[in-house]
Amino acid sequence: MTSNLPCITGIGSVSPYGTLSGAIAPRQLQPRLITAWPVAGVRRAHLVEPFRPLDVVPGLKTRRLDRLSVWSLVAASLAIKDSGIDLVQMDRSRVAVVCATGLGCIELTEAFFGSAAAHGWYQTDPIIFPETLGNAPASHVARHLDLRGPNITVGSKGIAAECALLHAASLLRNRQADLVLILSGDTLTRTSYEWYETAGMLSPACFNSEPIMEGSGFIPSEGVTAMLLEPAVSGHRASAFHSYANLRSGLSASGADPATVIRKVLNELSPGQGISCIGTAYGVGQTAMASLREILRENMTILPPDAIATGLGDTGALARLSVALSYAPRGVPILLLGGSAAAGFAALLMELP
Repeated sequence: MTSNLPCITGIGSVSPYGTLSGAIAPRQLQPRLITAWPVAGVRRAHLVEPFRPLDVVPGLKTRRLDRLSVWSLVAASLAIKDSGIDLVQMDRSRVAVVCATGLGCIELTEAFFGSAAAHGWYQTDPIIFPETLGNAPASHVARHLDLRGPNITVGSKGIAAECALLHAASLLRNRQADLVLILSGDTLTRTSYEWYETAGMLSPACFNSEPIMEGSGFIPSEGVTAMLLEPAVSGHRASAFHSYANLRSGLSASGADPATVIRKVLNELSPGQGISCIGTAYGVGQTAMASLREILRENMTILPPDAIATGLGDTGALARLSVALSYAPRGVPILLLGGSAAAGFAALLMELP
């Protein structure tokens, strides 16, 4: 194992699985009936259960914050707790925050523009406006935890979370930070759900009282996942520290053709070596799977995308990765695939200690 690899050392999550530290335990999720907003008939989704943020982060003030910012603060605190790192002992100007989001603080954005449409621009609430910005969650996390290093928000279509991982690894490799907190997630609102429905992208399971597993489309989801990334050799770790995964140096690629991207990433693997595969936002594409089998020509472990990952189209990579780390075989690399025909394709290779 190469000592200078960026290493995942802590995981926190706010998701339909609950609020928890550590890798997400794999279990079957059932979509819930939507009651948060009026719907025409049965509508289902994977939603975060209501919880009290103060139970996780004492003293947290959330009254004026978008849910995405609140969840980011909770997930970040859980990830730091899971890592065993004591921020008090660190130079916080060397701790960076990288956040991936597809829709940003969409709830307060909708409220702000709705107010403008109803009452005119001069009657909108100016206090709301700063919370509509896409970088608000990363800013709140940095301010609450007093993290003064680089602060980056990524909104790349389709592969935002993969880009956030690469940004974080780049900050470490170029010695611009000693520790990077990565956040990835989105909230689900009435507007976004209705857009998916109008576009015909939803699974038949969204429109049935009882869950069904057949049919095309996906079940929308929401949530935030946080991870701590640091060099594999670091003095920040607690005595009980354990590494979740290392990001293989140089083994990442992106482009329009999935086959070409996969070949670049898998170039250093031994012929016949097993691999665990985590799929794209809407499932592992047939082209990508055919390319994998063509290259490896041996048995490999394929981890099917889970419902929460499928529903987080732009930012589900960290959620998929945290689920995979819960049950991927030790020593078997994890290939993280993301993207779409319109957005391009990305692949990252993780290795497990």
